[in-house]
Amino acid sequence: MRIWLFRAIALALPLLVLLLAELALRATGAGDNWPLFKVNPANPAYLVTETDIVKRYFANNTALPSVKMEPAFLLAEKPDNAIRLVVQGGSTAAGYPYGAGASLAAMLEQRLSRTFPEQRVEVVNTALAAVNSYTLLDLADEIIAIKPDAVLIYAGHNEYLGLLGVGSNYLASQSPALTRLLISLRKLHSFQLLEQLYQQLNQPLPAADESSRTFMARVARDKDIALDSAQYQAGLSQFDSNLSRLLAKYQRAGIPVYISTLVSNLAGQPPFNSKPIPEAALSQLPVASAAGNRSADVTVLDALAAQAAGAGSADLHYLLGQHYQQQAMPEQARQQFLLAKEHDLLRFRAPEAINQQIRKLASRYNAMLVDTEAAFVANSAQGIVGSSLLLEHVHPNVQGYFLLADSFYKALGRKQALAGWQQPAPATLVPASIAWQERPITPAEEYAGYLRILQLTADYPFSDEPQRVQFPVAQTPQQQWGQAYVEGKLDWLSLQNRNARYYHQQGDGDMLLKTLKIIADALPHDAIANLQAAQILHQAGRHGETKSYLQRAILAPQTSPQVQQQLQQLQAKLAI
Repeated sequence: MRIWLFRAIALALPLLVLLLAELALRATGAGDNWPLFKVNPANPAYLVTETDIVKRYFANNTALPSVKMEPAFLLAEKPDNAIRLVVQGGSTAAGYPYGAGASLAAMLEQRLSRTFPEQRVEVVNTALAAVNSYTLLDLADEIIAIKPDAVLIYAGHNEYLGLLGVGSNYLASQSPALTRLLISLRKLHSFQLLEQLYQQLNQPLPAADESSRTFMARVARDKDIALDSAQYQAGLSQFDSNLSRLLAKYQRAGIPVYISTLVSNLAGQPPFNSKPIPEAALSQLPVASAAGNRSADVTVLDALAAQAAGAGSADLHYLLGQHYQQQAMPEQARQQFLLAKEHDLLRFRAPEAINQQIRKLASRYNAMLVDTEAAFVANSAQGIVGSSLLLEHVHPNVQGYFLLADSFYKALGRKQALAGWQQPAPATLVPASIAWQERPITPAEEYAGYLRILQLTADYPFSDEPQRVQFPVAQTPQQQWGQAYVEGKLDWLSLQNRNARYYHQQGDGDMLLKTLKIIADALPHDAIANLQAAQILHQAGRHGETKSYLQRAILAPQTSPQVQQQLQQLQAKLAI
């Protein structure tokens, strides 16, 4: 008996030492905490997301791209009648390149607030550029803790070349299990200290300064991940393993999940990296494009398509897709464009196997499938998704972002997942035409997004070497402000305040209303922003929404007797 006691003590002592060391480090403030939600210092009634959450996944002093989460605010205590949704995903879910206004969270919150004007609506964005399924899984427990009514997921493009992706320069481990363990260990201050000591003892050689390069230029370590290769399968395995755990967590917590299929630019994005086109096929391609006889063209194309099936050349499939498109043969064109994406060796676009996994996982864990891919196909010419809805390889334009949010909105409506849809009477869906007019993004932000895409596509993988970007001459005040915003000469709030003053001076009540609502929704803890939104909504006769913004203003700390007086006057008018 004593021998077992001694063994137990021997095993427990190191654990006790580690526990005491961890407590001591936390007590002295050594080490870092990167919680997903923290108390908002401007108003403790609110929590705010941690903008530097990405630092959680890497050792201190690791050279990381400037990837930040847009701040999102939510009440620390969820009201009984509140609707709270949480969005998870990567840069598309976050609204790149336009920012928060184009995000799934903002587009949905605007429309749901219209649908349920008497209820508090919070659609909390936790999406972050470049992250993949590891981050989604890691954040799940903190998301569960804030008691969302549903979680909305749009993710999967970053499994290969995102942070911690299998082909990324920011890979932690080839093993998903070991990567998940490292993520957990980095939350321990004692582990952080050990990492710092290791870094000091093993100083890496200084790397070339690539601070001006885009994230896509810095992240891609493996540029030749062939279809069905071991590394290709590793990406699928990583996604399946992490998403299974994520959906199981939410299922055990009783939280509904809405998970979307992914969309890629097929017709408008040539492959980034391809096996060469076979010489025999290359010599026949000009015949396919130049021949005047349609039947002869089709015969040649079909013969080339048969050759392409075994060649594995993404470029060949893409050219065939273009030729079939010219011949008004959309089914054949779409198939070739799809094969071009599948054989693209540089995997910045998710393969179709990821969408297949999403469908299977949704069924297995009783999640609601949101078929955004089908919505994009239905709204694309000839049913081939291209540049009419996407800016480059995966990021939608404003119309595309609206369609993404519309897909989730309709799925929520079909399921009637939110309590407001049943009581006291079924809510009426807000028509797409109205939601589009009120989309929470200004022309200045749309122009800023256009400029960011010019910057993105001037570097790898769109160009082998970085190209100098020359912005076009701004033609309007909104374009001038959008450019100043991109260049860092104007912050977001200053941009929106300029918009508000401009629309007020122009007498454009609709755009002034939109802009004031955008500011108030971004800053729900700010009394003045929400009072201004409430006042203009009251003038527009939208009393249900007026009450919602007024209640937010009342909850905020009052810093001015004048603001307090205006609040009381509006309360009296609404008999609150």
